[in-house]
Amino acid sequence: MIESIIMFLIYVCLIALVIYLIIWVLTSVIGVPLPAKVIQILWVVFALICILFLVQIVMGGLSLPRVSR
Repeated sequence: MIESIIMFLIYVCLIALVIYLIIWVLTSVIGVPLPAKVIQILWVVFALICILFLVQIVMGGLSLPRVSR
């Protein structure tokens, strides 16, 4: 179970980085004005989805793919 949680946290960090880069590219590089509330809502939805998956992992309902050693 600990391995699943650690892999989940790694996935969360990678997905958060991708979301941050997408927001950065849209606002800084392309120049699309995103309101602060939209960005805040995106991060809240991301956090709620992460909490949902974490609860499912702890309760035993979801298994993440394992990295072969």
